[in-house]
Amino acid sequence: MPLIEGLVLFPGAGGTREHAILTALEDFLSPLPVMRHEFSYRREGKRVPPRAPKLVAELKAEQQAIADKLGCRPDRLVFGGRSMGGRVCSMAVAEGMPAAGLLLLSYPLHPPDKPDKLRVEHFADIKVPCLFVSGDNDPLGSREEFSRHLSQITGRVEAKFLDGGRHDPKSRAHVATINEVVKEWVMSSK
Repeated sequence: MPLIEGLVLFPGAGGTREHAILTALEDFLSPLPVMRHEFSYRREGKRVPPRAPKLVAELKAEQQAIADKLGCRPDRLVFGGRSMGGRVCSMAVAEGMPAAGLLLLSYPLHPPDKPDKLRVEHFADIKVPCLFVSGDNDPLGSREEFSRHLSQITGRVEAKFLDGGRHDPKSRAHVATINEVVKEWVMSSK
């Protein structure tokens, strides 16, 4: 894995940069630079996101400014976040955006109750290390569904499933596990 100099974390579609898991990760990973970032629709006060391709283009356009703000090279940053935020980052990296890796928390393999509408078409183009952390009761992707699709990614892939976790695991035990798993994964790059 390339050297990691920082993380950039995006919330899910309905969340903000203040989401409890994102703030907990920032605190826990200190002194590693962590930026909790929002897409422009949230900064503008809108609740409903535009389609993923527009968000991917926005991220790719902002990547250098984000890296400059953190004082890091773009290819030394891990991008990701919760649900849609992580998905958009994975799509941008699949399109060639430089990154040291992807942190995908509660990755939405498919919309609720639509397991046939998979969101994995870009997985084969991901060549960076990836860490997936999801609840084992997540209705947007089960452990079995992940096991069928993660092998499409050519970069190194690790997956952790939280016992009893749903799409937005909030218990202290889940947050503590997420913090530890992410820290261990990040530290393994140094």
